[in-house]
Amino acid sequence: MYMKPSILLLFGGESSEHDVSIKSAINVSRAIDTSKYMIHFGYIDRDGVWWHVDAVVDNPTGETKQLLPKLGEAAFVIEGTDKLIRPTVILPILHGRNGEDGSVQALAQLLHIPIVGCDMTSSAAAMNKYITKQIAMVNNIKVASFMVHHSADPIPQYEKISEQLGATLFIKPANAGSSIGVHKVVDQPQLEQALRDAHTHDTIVLIEQAINARELEVAVLGNYPTVEASAVSEVRSDGDFYSYESKYGKASTSKVVIPAELSPEISASLQLQAKQIFYLLGGSGLARVDFFLDKDTQDIYLNEVNTIPGFTDISVYPKAWEHAGVSYGQLIERLINLAVHTSAV
Repeated sequence: MYMKPSILLLFGGESSEHDVSIKSAINVSRAIDTSKYMIHFGYIDRDGVWWHVDAVVDNPTGETKQLLPKLGEAAFVIEGTDKLIRPTVILPILHGRNGEDGSVQALAQLLHIPIVGCDMTSSAAAMNKYITKQIAMVNNIKVASFMVHHSADPIPQYEKISEQLGATLFIKPANAGSSIGVHKVVDQPQLEQALRDAHTHDTIVLIEQAINARELEVAVLGNYPTVEASAVSEVRSDGDFYSYESKYGKASTSKVVIPAELSPEISASLQLQAKQIFYLLGGSGLARVDFFLDKDTQDIYLNEVNTIPGFTDISVYPKAWEHAGVSYGQLIERLINLAVHTSAV
């Protein structure tokens, strides 16, 4: 008897992007063609416990049972039963620490189950903005000038830093997304407060030069050496920068323009650099690569690489592929097929 391929859709997670994951997973679950695939749902709560649920929900109640991995057996078992779930592929719609940083990807490797997207190593490298910048710089991809601050370091003096990086600075946790923990600072009190908050998200924080820039994004899709780059998208924030509130706040008036109004030469350069950093990080499946375009010099700077980009109503990644004629459902199916192909190589 024919059995449809099965997908384990993982969502939730321990990170500060838990709520974003829920929003993304709702859209992804609706886009999966249930005539072709059977869906299992795995909810990861804020404490990191995995639960077997019947749909995308937050904080499930009732007789919910844990979902436990059977290492090396390509299966999970539902707690207190002998029922096994053997997914054809794991589809992680997770953001941030213990979801996008290689942790879940490593577990999939130990389970011997294909997983959509980048593997453990490339996920960890891309998640860490400091590592991504180092890889970019040695391969002649420009990044904004920056310094690194560890939680054990003394608080630096704003005046001294600004002599090197300029009067306006951005403070960013090295391992976080959705602009969580990101602050724009222009004086010593703001610097101290920003570092304290950023360090609640990560022990390593970047102090980065501000650039008078347009924020541009490229969606990439595929496995090396066949990787496609979407048209360039431009984020037009309703604030000083594309903060968490600018992205997800109910009152946000931020918008995305696809395609961005750029010269053909700059668009082509952005697409090429997006694919280049994806290759250098060892990426597979998908990523969204974010850039700054200096308004004054037209120089391009890599900002970051997101290996599990958002799939919310306002997320750029699915919108970029819809613009290219790839529907939401077709996109998810392609990602599943890419994961299965990667595991077979």
